[in-house]
Amino acid sequence: MPTDALGSALLTIARNAIAERFGLAAQAVSPLPELAEPGATFVTLTQNGQLRGCIGSLEAQRPLATDVAENAVAAAFRDSRFAPLSPAEFARTRVEVSLLTPPEPFAVSSEADALARLRPGIDGLVVRYGRRRATFLPQVWESLPEPRQFLAQLKLKAGLPADFWHEQLALARYGVRKWKEN
Repeated sequence: MPTDALGSALLTIARNAIAERFGLAAQAVSPLPELAEPGATFVTLTQNGQLRGCIGSLEAQRPLATDVAENAVAAAFRDSRFAPLSPAEFARTRVEVSLLTPPEPFAVSSEADALARLRPGIDGLVVRYGRRRATFLPQVWESLPEPRQFLAQLKLKAGLPADFWHEQLALARYGVRKWKEN
């Protein structure tokens, strides 16, 4: 479990939001002023180290506690890559909460420039072209450690070819603070 109060609160809020859908009792959450401030989070669910759901917000538009709770429910029950979480799976599901910094435009002159300036393990990245948009959290660097592979897979996630590049392709990067259940 995390050692700081905010991380503990966010993980508890996320787990409680899912537990309530199964009619399970909620754990107490320490009241913290940060929970009422706007925040953008992603909630990632894993089972045996494998992804089981991940949904989030790129921009802070609602109170942090609300954002975490709603993203937890969405990750558990509305991630289109997975069937809704079942009560039997819940106990073996681990929760991770990532609190995002605001995305900042990442102006680059070319794909080579982007690849040279990306910071593996640090940068979360958003790619946007027209109506297509996708993001990878910094944690994705653990499975895609090479910048070229990271960017190619992110473009595929956005529905673009892996080798796509256009001057109107917009990039933004962000960082995260993250907490994960043991």
